[in-house]
Amino acid sequence: MFGYTIPQYSKLSPSDLSVYRRYYCETCHQLKAEYGLVSTSAVNYDMTFNTILLNSVTADTPYFKGTKNSPFCVFGRPGADSDLFRRMAAYTILLTKWELIDDSFDKPSFRSNAASLVLGRAISKAEGAYPEYDEAVGRGFEELRDLEESGCTDAIRMGKAFGGSLSYALRDIAGGDILEDVFVHLTASVYLMDAIDDLDQDYMDGTYNPLLADRASYRNKERFIEENTYRLSDMLNEVIGGLQSSYSAVRMNMSAGIGISDNIIYSGIPDSAKRVMTGSSDARASVKNMFSGRKKRNASYGSPS
Repeated sequence: MFGYTIPQYSKLSPSDLSVYRRYYCETCHQLKAEYGLVSTSAVNYDMTFNTILLNSVTADTPYFKGTKNSPFCVFGRPGADSDLFRRMAAYTILLTKWELIDDSFDKPSFRSNAASLVLGRAISKAEGAYPEYDEAVGRGFEELRDLEESGCTDAIRMGKAFGGSLSYALRDIAGGDILEDVFVHLTASVYLMDAIDDLDQDYMDGTYNPLLADRASYRNKERFIEENTYRLSDMLNEVIGGLQSSYSAVRMNMSAGIGISDNIIYSGIPDSAKRVMTGSSDARASVKNMFSGRKKRNASYGSPS
């Protein structure tokens, strides 16, 4: 499980934690049912949260039965098996496809190539089922690369532009643009946190990072954050503030999972930003981490024992 839109588990009620686990498991089961066992490696916090938001505003499946948590729970059948969940499974696979392609542009690696090969059948199936989603996500990554090639150093602009392109598929699933601003600000927030998180890796790999305009003076992430604390904090406050404002505007239209969404928006994401700034984040958003043997695969990771 990877991503930054993680709940602050200590503030989740037992009932909300149970619901969150159901969404996480359902995301996994939909991927398994539609695209095979290996596709479940693409499950991430960000897509799980997107599904919670979409299901809440569309009331597609207000309640669905969860599965018992066990070492073999991945083999369970979907509890919702709705059109929304099926579309989100396809969108997750297509986003994974384009992340791997983007990785190959930045720095080809055996891990990315292996992931593309292993997921090849799932990707082909998702492309055939939702070609318009595939095209929209591809345009998003193309726009991002255009900004990189132009030397853009405005991480917020890049994150919002990327989010605007990606939101096409999510608008279609939502049946309108009610969540568009939320998704744009959410993508910008994740993009900025990832840029901070990956400073050292991007510097060593020579890959593009909008925060590394002056590579000649860069020493390490800890030093960079220390010297740019106020600028980075202001940037994070801007995108997270925009996310919270846009979320507040649609909250009245939500019908389910409100406690979970409130927790993630007002506590979880700010906490992720804090961990990124203190160098304690271990929730990298790179899809290459899918096959790196992560241990934190359970939706209750971080919850109080």
